[in-house]
Amino acid sequence: MIKNGMNFFREKMDRNRDLFILLLIGGLYSAGIFLSNTFVNIYLWKQSGDFLTIAFYNLAIALFQTLTFVLAGRLAKKWDRIIVLRLGVFFLSLFFLSVLIIGENAATYNFMLGSLLGIGYGFYWLAFNVLTFEITEPDTRDFFNGFLGILQSLGGMTGPLFAGLIIARMTDNVGYTVIFAISFFLFACAVGTSFLLKRRGAEGVFHFKRIMDERNRNKNWKRILHAHFFQGLREGIFAFVISIWVFLVTKSELALGTFNMFLSGLSVIFYMVATKFIKPAMRKKAILFGALLLYFSIFIILFEINYFLLMVYAVVIGIAYPVINVPYVSLTFDVIGKAWKAGEMRVEYIVVRELFLNCGRIISILIFLVGVYFYEAEDIIPILLAVLGAGHIVIYFFVRNIFLGSSKKKEVMLKDQLSDEKNR
Repeated sequence: MIKNGMNFFREKMDRNRDLFILLLIGGLYSAGIFLSNTFVNIYLWKQSGDFLTIAFYNLAIALFQTLTFVLAGRLAKKWDRIIVLRLGVFFLSLFFLSVLIIGENAATYNFMLGSLLGIGYGFYWLAFNVLTFEITEPDTRDFFNGFLGILQSLGGMTGPLFAGLIIARMTDNVGYTVIFAISFFLFACAVGTSFLLKRRGAEGVFHFKRIMDERNRNKNWKRILHAHFFQGLREGIFAFVISIWVFLVTKSELALGTFNMFLSGLSVIFYMVATKFIKPAMRKKAILFGALLLYFSIFIILFEINYFLLMVYAVVIGIAYPVINVPYVSLTFDVIGKAWKAGEMRVEYIVVRELFLNCGRIISILIFLVGVYFYEAEDIIPILLAVLGAGHIVIYFFVRNIFLGSSKKKEVMLKDQLSDEKNR
C-alpha cells in the first residue's frame, strides 16, 4: 500500500514537474524585475527630473514588446519554446548589464534602454504564456495562476523594500549598481533553470492574420481581445506614474520600497484567498467587484497626495488586483482553449492577445505624452488617471457576455459559433 502511494505521488510529480519548474522560473523573474524595475524609473527621474523622459522610456518598452511578440511567435513555431524563453531572459539580463555600464548617463539613453527591456519582455512573456497554456489544464489553471500571483506578490513585497534599504544605506548611487547587479544574477539563474524544462518544439506555419480574423467569427475571442485592450489602456501610465508620485512625495527610495511591500503583502494574502474561493461560476462577479474597487481607489490620491493616502491606496489595490487577475487570466486561457484549432494555433492566440494588450498601453502612453507636452504635469495627470483608470471596469462589460458552458443562453451562442465553423 505504501509502495502504491509512493508510485502515485511520483507519477503526480512527474506529470506536474514542468508546472513547478515554470513556477520557479516565474518566481526568479519576479524577484529580478521587482528588485530593480521600479527603481529604474526613479533612477531616470533623478537624472532628468522630467516626465517626458520617463514616458519615452516606457513607450519604448511597449513598442518593442509588441514588435518582439510577433517575431517571438514566428520563432516559437519553428524553434523550441524554451529557446525563446531563454532569449527573453538573455535580453532582460542585457538590459540590466547596460544600465550598469551606462550608469549616470542612463537618462540620455532612455529609449534604447526601454527597447532592450521591451525585447526581453516580448520574448519572455510569449514563451511563458504559451508554456502556461501547454503545461496547465483547466483543473490546474487556477492553481497555477494563483500560485504565480503569490510568487509575484512575494517578489513585489520583498524586492523593492530590500532595494530601498540598500539604496538608502549607500551613497553616490552605489546602491543602484548593487541592485541592478543582483537582478542580472537572478536572470542568469532563470536561464539555468530553463534547462530543466522538457523540450517543446512546434510545427506548422505562423498564421498570425488568420487568428486576427478569428475575432470576426468567434464572439468570445473578440470580447476577450477588446477586454485586453482596455486593460492595457489603464496599465500604460499607471506602470510608472504612481511610483514617481510616491518618490516625489517622500523623496525616499526606502519609502517607495515600503509602499510596494504593503501593496504586494496584501496581494499575497488575497491571491491565496482568490485562488481558494473564486470558482469558475464566480469569475465575472469577482472581475466586476475587483474592477470597481481598483477604479475608486484612484480617488484616494486624486485630490490630495500624502504618504498616508498613498499607503491606503496601496492597501486597496493590493486587494483589488488578485480579485481581478485570478479569474480574468483563467477565463482568458479558457477562451483560447475552446477556440478554433487552439492546440495547433496556441502561439498565434497568445501573440494576438498580447498585441491588443500592448496597443492599449502604447495609446495610453501617447495620450500621456501629448497631455504633459501641452499642459502642466500636476494639472493633467489627475485627469488622465481618472479617465484611463476606468479601463478595468470596461473589461467587465466585455467578459460578462463570454459563455463557455451549457445553459440555454450559452447553447445559443455556442450554436452560433458552430454554424460559423461549418461555413468556414
